[in-house]
Amino acid sequence: MQSHHELAAAIYDAAYLTGEFQTRSGKRTHFYIDKYRFSSDPIILASVAERIATLLPDASTYDRIAAPELGAVSIAAAVSLVTKKPFIIVRKSNKDYGTQRSIEGIYTANDRVVVIEDVITTGGAVLTACDTLKQNQLTPVHIVAVINREEGAVETIQAAGYSISSVVSAHDLHEIARQV
Repeated sequence: MQSHHELAAAIYDAAYLTGEFQTRSGKRTHFYIDKYRFSSDPIILASVAERIATLLPDASTYDRIAAPELGAVSIAAAVSLVTKKPFIIVRKSNKDYGTQRSIEGIYTANDRVVVIEDVITTGGAVLTACDTLKQNQLTPVHIVAVINREEGAVETIQAAGYSISSVVSAHDLHEIARQV
């Protein structure tokens, strides 16, 4: 397994962009982490999944992994392969055809779920996913983010009653940027 610094450096090399950007939450920022650049690279994705597996609670405390569509789905699939736990996809809204569900995959009521998110800024998207899970009688027990932008998400998520951990922080990436 890659060291923390090696993994942060790989994510930095693949996905850390500078310039003028707007985040999902509407904030203007001078750096952006393009999650698709690290989550579509098989080497980085495998390392991210291995690291997430070390951050998960005891396997007996959860039944499934969940990921909000679209960005975190490949990450959840990779974590599922490492942990041998099934994963489900949380839609942003009910689809208007077929099953018309807001959650895709096999699950049963009262399943306990670890939620995987790609990048957290304010925490809004992952909390919306947790609300959808609860509306479908599932219980989110922990959240793991690959990247914590360190802009209030952890505090917001903890205030909502969830525990959270992350693989890499914005601080980690900024430190690597200073070394380049």
